[in-house]
Order: sequence, then structure tokens, then C-alpha cells
Amino acid sequence: MLCAFCCFFSGISSLYAQVSISGRITDKTTQTPLIGAHITLDGSFSATYTDESGNFRISRQKKGKIEISISFLGFKTQHYQFDLKNDTILDIRMVGAPLLGEEVNIIATRAHKKTPEAFTTITSKELQTINLGKDLPFLVQMTPSTLATSDAGNGIGYTGISIRGTDLTRINVTINGIPVNDAESQGVWFVDLPDLASSTDNIQIQRGVGTSTNGAGAFGATINIQTSGLKQDPYGELSLAAGSFGTFKSTLRFGTGLMADKFCVDGRLSYLTSEGYIDRAFSKLKSYYLSAGYYGKNTTFRLISTSGFERTYQAWEGVPKDSLGTNRTYNPAGAYIDQNGQLAYYKDQTDNYQQDNYQAIFSQTLVKNWNMNLAVHYTKGKGYYENYKQGESFTEYGLNDVMIGSDTISTTDLVNRKMMDNDFCGFTFSSNYTMPEKLKVTLGGAWNRYFGRHFGKIIWAQYASNGDNERNWYYNTGLKKDFNIYTKINFQPVKKLNLFLDLQYRNVSYLMKGSLDDQRNLDQKHTFNFFNPKGGISFDFSDRHQVYISLGIANREPSRNNYKDADPDRIPTFETLYDAELGYNYRSDDFSGSVNLYYMSYHDQLVLTGEINNVGEAVMVNVPKSYRLGIEISAGVRLFRKLQWNANITLSSNKIKDFTSYTDNYDSTGQFTGQVQENLGLTDLSFSPDILIGSLITYRPVTSLSFSLNSKFAGRQFIDNTSHKNRSLDPYFVNNLSADYSFKIKPFQEISLHLMVNNLFSRKYETNAWVYQYYYDHQHFEESAYYPQALINFLLGITFRI
Repeated sequence: MLCAFCCFFSGISSLYAQVSISGRITDKTTQTPLIGAHITLDGSFSATYTDESGNFRISRQKKGKIEISISFLGFKTQHYQFDLKNDTILDIRMVGAPLLGEEVNIIATRAHKKTPEAFTTITSKELQTINLGKDLPFLVQMTPSTLATSDAGNGIGYTGISIRGTDLTRINVTINGIPVNDAESQGVWFVDLPDLASSTDNIQIQRGVGTSTNGAGAFGATINIQTSGLKQDPYGELSLAAGSFGTFKSTLRFGTGLMADKFCVDGRLSYLTSEGYIDRAFSKLKSYYLSAGYYGKNTTFRLISTSGFERTYQAWEGVPKDSLGTNRTYNPAGAYIDQNGQLAYYKDQTDNYQQDNYQAIFSQTLVKNWNMNLAVHYTKGKGYYENYKQGESFTEYGLNDVMIGSDTISTTDLVNRKMMDNDFCGFTFSSNYTMPEKLKVTLGGAWNRYFGRHFGKIIWAQYASNGDNERNWYYNTGLKKDFNIYTKINFQPVKKLNLFLDLQYRNVSYLMKGSLDDQRNLDQKHTFNFFNPKGGISFDFSDRHQVYISLGIANREPSRNNYKDADPDRIPTFETLYDAELGYNYRSDDFSGSVNLYYMSYHDQLVLTGEINNVGEAVMVNVPKSYRLGIEISAGVRLFRKLQWNANITLSSNKIKDFTSYTDNYDSTGQFTGQVQENLGLTDLSFSPDILIGSLITYRPVTSLSFSLNSKFAGRQFIDNTSHKNRSLDPYFVNNLSADYSFKIKPFQEISLHLMVNNLFSRKYETNAWVYQYYYDHQHFEESAYYPQALINFLLGITFRI
């Protein structure tokens, strides 16, 4: 199959007569060749690198006016425009950059052209045209194998993302190389970082185990985010957006530019509010970003502070399945029966959280081709969510029954708060040595410490017992330490051949103490030592053709929930992933394409089987064998000078090899009698569609105006691991239309208008769900809830730049 695609892509290029641009690139000061300089043909898919003599050649299938860009670390990016009529030879002499840029800080965590793996990089320019309020997962879901979901139904508030069927608890996320995943749950909540995209320079998504980095193991992908970099000139920008469901977003960005040729300050203030598509699923979000930097020829030092606050009404419970046909926006959260016997909803059934992040990043060029980076970080997180409960037993909260006269009151209506208070700190480091076109070596690592407190209070009760507002009905802590060290080597023994080796050692220790909300004791300690090797080979047949193969191993420790929910007699163990990737890339003026085959074999993957612990709660258990086998195909084509089409498709098979399900069983009196066990053999992994298609068609009639049609198709997804069609999400096909127009008018440098029409054809679809099945008096029953997404809706934005 891979050979067939190679021949197909090659055949496309042979249809056109070609002219070429070639030449030599040198350092203007020393006259030495620059090996590995990057040359791109703007407005096309063509790109190449200089060889060991500084020479390059890039072919073009059409004559006419063109622009090429040339970049090299430590030098100013240069642009050349000319009318290409015949083969052209250039002599380019690059000028060294007077300042060291931020890009040296992310070398250790990023994949590049010769890295043998599948990855996609999204630029700030691509983000800004669609950044009208939706959370980050919805801004990147057009990348291959990616799906986004929203609790509130409109992409604002609590959102999630999956890549190759794995969710954010199994995706390694970093910002400037610093881990973002919560140390205990291993999840990432972008709602705690509102409008992060407005302070992002670029995002790289690596599919599979990815390159060695810091934080949790990547069991499906890695998301590396780089925040905004140095801007030489002062700037100011105000962005406003409004639309359906009472959505309003305002963002103020500003920067001093480079002061005294050394210093700069950049900042952002954001406010976002929305009522949500689902009833009462409002979001009130605030955030800021502040960066102060020193930039020298060989040194950079940056202080970065970000903070996000979110208040969201809970929409976690989903819409009951039997309500989908009658009321798709119904939200049962906070429901209770008031004193008049009427259905009411508690107004503060909300989630409230603030997260403050601080980074200090230092980069230093030691000698030519050798630099080092050191980052220190601290994150403070604190918040709570409230629940209105009716008929709660006093004993469940460690309280005494209440005596009123001769009557004993054993239950009460109450409001509880579940609270978190955590601190996360540590440092990362890397040292990078480059021998151009021969060798790149990185030595890096990190040490991180997390301490979290979990506790609950009763803030109101219908009947007062022997408690007060300051009493904790449960309190537990988690102390987690994570150390890793790694080395990465890219070696090019001969021209066009690159060998890659990545070795990581990771040590994790986790100590939990205290009591859970059901009064169980949590005390336990776990230690892990992981060795995660990766290696691969890439070969460039020419500037247009590249093939690669890679093998990697990743290990992942169980999360806090895996431990706290586990049966004491069956503690979960760590998971291991063996990942093999085989790919081919092709690039020409008007066409680019890639094919990537992957096989991800899991040992002891933690999944839901329906099994329960000793107090009747569902637990995740290790299944011995499971896998993901797939092919990812991406292509981009310039159909006409003004029309471009980018598309991707993923076809996959995602299976548990020998699955046994467990279903609760109750007799006719409602008494629990145990679980029904059923061996189902080969079944599908949940939330892993066997087909995903993304399409983006862009038409640009003039430079300042563009129209885009963004389409996504997702195949059937099972919501548990039984492969039962009744317990699945139907396939869906959704289209979004956007338009952007920019013009100049004094005193502004530019004004941009943005329009987004989401779910253009008002398709009814759901992106997430949960199910609970049980037997009652020998009959099978199910309870389930789904997360519907909004029908046709609009967002309109305007941006003023000075």
C-alpha cells in the first residue's frame, strides 16, 4: 500500500514541466556554508534544506512571481521575491541574528523534518482566524485522528479531546516544555487556561508515543504548546467576539517591542462568558498572560505568568437518553423538589477553580552549535464544586442522627462542597549540541513535585447534626514526585539518511493518605521505575520524497482514581505501550501528501469492564492485551491559485483481544446479588471510531478575503467496551463555514472581521456519553446519558491592531 501511494504522488509531479531554484547559503560574516538552512516556497507546499556544502535545490512546476523564505537558527529569516521564468541560481548570504530566540528552548521536545514520526504543527496565524471563543480542543480538531467534545455543547467551558481514540489523561501536554497534565488524575482541563490560544505562537501534535519530554507518558499523542515569542516592534490588539447562546469574548493584547535592544514585555487580558447550548451550562472565564524577557546575543531569560479563573454550571451528567428526542438541552444537574413540591434547580451547582502558573526560562549559547536551557516552574491550583443533595444519610458524612422529640431523623437535604488545593513545582533542563547535517545530541530531564489536598465540607443542611461549616467530612492528600532523564540522538551517517535514538529513564513515587468521601481509608504508597526507549530511521529520496520507520515503548502509572476506586484485593498495575510507525511524506508546489501506518500494542491497559469494588463502585482494571492498528492519510492540494483543499482520513481497528464484561444483578426486591460475568472475546475499545475524516476547503478571491468550509466525519463510537450497537454514538458529519476579511484604515494598522457558522446544516449529533447496565428480576436494563452538541450557531468577531 505504501509503495502505491509513493507511485501515485510521484505521478502527480511528473504531469508538469519543472523549473528550479538552486544556490548556496553562507554566513555573510564568516563566508562558511550554513548546513541545514530551511528554504520554503511561500504559497506552495515545497520546502527543502541545504546540504553539507550549503547548497540547495527546489523545483517548481509553474513559472511566474514567487517568494522564498530562508531560516536558520541564530540568523535573521530572509525573504526574496522575483519573477521565475527559467532555472535560477542564487547566492544568499545570511546575517546573524543579534538576539537569541525562544526557539532554542523547545528543541528538546519538538519533532522536526527528519524525525521519524507523525506530527502536525499549527501556527498562531492558523489559530487566530478561528479563535472566537471556543476552547483549544476545538481549535486543533482538524488535525489527523483528532476529535473534540464539549459538555456545554458549544465548545466553551469543559471540553475534551481524543487523538487516536485516547483522551487527555493519556496525552502528554506541555507548555514551553513544562508539563501541564495534573499529576494525580493525569488529565488536562483547558477551561482552567481560558483563551490560551491568544498567547500561543504554535502547537505541535505528535501522534503515538512522541519524543521524550517531561511529565506523564504519551499513550496516544503529545501536545507541545509554545507561548508567544519576541516581537521586535510595539503593538496593541483588541479582539471582540459575540454570538449564539449569549457568547461574548474580549481579548486585549499588548507589547512594548524590543526596548534598549534587550528587553520586552508582552501581555494579554481575556474575558469570556457564554450561557451554553445545554440548559444552565453557563461559563464565566477570565485569564491573563504576562511575559517579561531579556534577549541577548547568546542569552535569553523570560519570566512568564499566566492565570485562569473559571466558574461553570455543571453539565457533567449529560442528557438522559430518553430526553434526546424531546429535549436535547435538558440538564438534570442541581435538580431538587422544593417545599411546594415543584421541580427546582440549585443555582450554585457550579464548578469554581483558579489556576496560577509561573515560569522562569533561561537559555544560553555556550559555544557555537551548543546551547543549554533551564526552566523553573510553579503552579497553584485551588477550587471547589457544589452539590445540592436530597435525602442524604447522616452516617455517610460521619454525623449523628438527629432527635426531634421522639422522632429520629436519619436523612437530610444538604449542600456539600468538594474542594481541592494543590501545589506543583519543579524544573526542566536540556543541553543541545549540533554538528550540522551530521549529528544532533540532546541531554535533558526534569524533576517535579506535586502536593494535593482533597477535602469536603457541608455548607448547609436542612437538619443540623454534630457538624459545622468548618468540619471536613473527608480529607486526603497526595504527594507525587516525578524525575526523568533522557538523551536524544539524530545521526546522519550519509546524506539523506537519518538515524534517531531516544532513551528515557523515569522514576515516579506516589504517597496517598487520609479518608475518602465514603469514609474509606486511602493510605497507600507506590513507586515506579520506567525505561522508555524509542528509535527510528528516515530516508530522503529527494527534496520531495521521504520515508521513515520508528519503534517506541511508553509506560504509564495508574492515576489517583484508578487507585482510590480499586478493590483492596486487586490493586491496578502500570500499563505499557509498544508503538510501531511506518510513514511516507511527499511535497511539491501544489500538492503535499503523507501516509502513516501505526500499530500500538497495549499490555495491561486500564479499561472499564463493569467490575465493581468492595463498596459497589465501578473500577478500571488491567486487560492483558489490546491494540490500535491504523492508517493516517493527509493531503493538501492547490486546485487553483485561489483555492486550496486540505484533507485527512484515519482508518483504524481498535480492539481488546479477550474482553470479559461484568453486569450488576438485583433480585425482585432490589437486593444486590452479585455480578453477571460474560466473556465477549474480541471487542472494540470505547470512543475509538474506525473512520475519521477531516476536510478544509479555503477560497481566497483576494489577499484580504477568505472563505473556509471545515468538515468533520466521525464513524460509530462505542461508549463501553462491549461492542453493543445500542451502547454507541451514531456516526456524524458536521460542517462549519467561516469568512475573514481584513482592511486598513487610520489610525489602525489593520482591522479584521471574522464570521463563523458552526454546524451549518444543523445536524443533531452527540460526541460523548456514559452507560450503566444492570439486571433486575432477570430483566436487562440500561441507564445512559449523552452530550449533544449545538445545532446551527454563529460567532462574529472583530480585531483592531495598532
